[in-house]
Amino acid sequence: MTLSVAIAQINAVVGDLAGNAERIAGFAESARAAGAALLLTPELALCGYPPEDLLLRPDFLAACDDELDALAARLAALGDIAVMVGHPLLRDGHCYNAATLLAGGRRVATYCKQSLPNAQVFDEQRYFTPGDAACVVTIAGVRCGINICEDVWDAGAAERAHAAGAELLLVLNASPYHLNKPAQRGDVLRERVAATGMPVLYANLVGGQDELVFDGASFALDADGTLRCAAPQFAEALLFVTVRDGRVLPGEMAPPLSPEAEVYAALVLGVRDYLGKNGFPGAIIGLSGGIDSALTLAIAVDALGAERVRAVMMPSPFTAQISLDDARAMAQILGVRYDEVPIAAAMQTFAGMLAPVLDAAGTNDTTEENVQARIRGLLLMALSNRSGALVLTTGNKSEMAVGYCTLYGDMAGGFAVIKDIAKTLVYRLSHWRNAQSPDRPPIPERIITRPPSAELKPDQTDQDSLPPYEVLDAIVEAYMENDQSPREIIARGYAEADVRRVVRLLRISEYKRRQSPVGIRVTQRGFGKDWRYPITNRYRDPF
Repeated sequence: MTLSVAIAQINAVVGDLAGNAERIAGFAESARAAGAALLLTPELALCGYPPEDLLLRPDFLAACDDELDALAARLAALGDIAVMVGHPLLRDGHCYNAATLLAGGRRVATYCKQSLPNAQVFDEQRYFTPGDAACVVTIAGVRCGINICEDVWDAGAAERAHAAGAELLLVLNASPYHLNKPAQRGDVLRERVAATGMPVLYANLVGGQDELVFDGASFALDADGTLRCAAPQFAEALLFVTVRDGRVLPGEMAPPLSPEAEVYAALVLGVRDYLGKNGFPGAIIGLSGGIDSALTLAIAVDALGAERVRAVMMPSPFTAQISLDDARAMAQILGVRYDEVPIAAAMQTFAGMLAPVLDAAGTNDTTEENVQARIRGLLLMALSNRSGALVLTTGNKSEMAVGYCTLYGDMAGGFAVIKDIAKTLVYRLSHWRNAQSPDRPPIPERIITRPPSAELKPDQTDQDSLPPYEVLDAIVEAYMENDQSPREIIARGYAEADVRRVVRLLRISEYKRRQSPVGIRVTQRGFGKDWRYPITNRYRDPF
């Protein structure tokens, strides 16, 4: 018995029901032309993922239902190909995360997701009722069980499908990317294969949706857990899989990416889709001559093209000449529009305006430093207002963690590209990106090698008031991403003074982070959907 399946790795747009249906139909036409008997689409492909509170609107659910029927009627013209579509389903007052097999112009069978994730970035128990029954459909003589994403992360749903007679498991997924996630998926699916003896076909969503990026990387595992087919990451694809006599035949194998290549591709896709899906004509970046804005600029150009990116250098009296030189050089290498708008006159004007009302007028402290950042934010937002282009902020995760960012200053903007990128990873990504263009690296070497500085006062460096970034980032990862206690972190060999300082700064900076733009998540825990700490909070970690 032979079954040819096409896995549609689709970049769906949340709420674009007609557009998503058109995409599914297009993939179905290509699959049918290649001889596939089944097209497998990702989780909630019809409405996009995650639809969040759209699912609370009865009119949205009704529109999804109508679109599914219209899609079924359209697919009937393709002949005998069956299409498995992920969609929300309202039934008897309950909303389900469902997958329906369309064939012959009608709904043949529907499966409802049984395990609803409610951790990290997931909030499905807010919206969905869990299903409780296995669903097995026969296609080209092969009995296929259906699971949806979280169903396969624990024992239960896959085993019930096998007990109901399934000999092949089809899994629809909207599994967002973070570092090491592709390997985790493979490990989890091998557990299901070992428990059931069934081969598995895994279809994953691709594309950017607000802070989430879905990397695709759809795949097929044979009955012994061997990887037989793999789609590329971070790109739409149609992966063809042949199952013959219970075995998956070897097929397309996209090469794996390095961690740096994965993260960089996630950032590029996140920027491209955030601006593209929301209709922004381009991006504006405050270019400082430092490494964070340099990496952000490189990502933006790779995502959008140089013609849609504008760099603005806003030097102050504290800006070093090498910062100006390096910013000019990078803009020239990448071919973006580059403007210089000095802020010395604005600094003097603000100083004069504030002198009568500031206590201790004439004292230079963070007040004056923050005014500089806010002047720059004001200028960038003025350019954004006039052009419609979106300001991309350039703050990294290390800065967001400890509050080394200015409200209404360097935090001003619409999308925080490297918000989940620790400073040490910023350096790794910059080296990686330069290595991809060895004859003309986009980031001048001096930007990477010089000590990082905000340049808000003379001879300033980041390490004047922070531990070395290797130490800072390790503490932040342990405390914030892995929930380790200060005592555990100190026991690993980190100085108590450094741990105390970082944990305190993390705690008191929460009010700033709540006001930061949405940014791309690439770690298992970013400062976004999966970080929900109270601003008003008197708990103190024991040391």
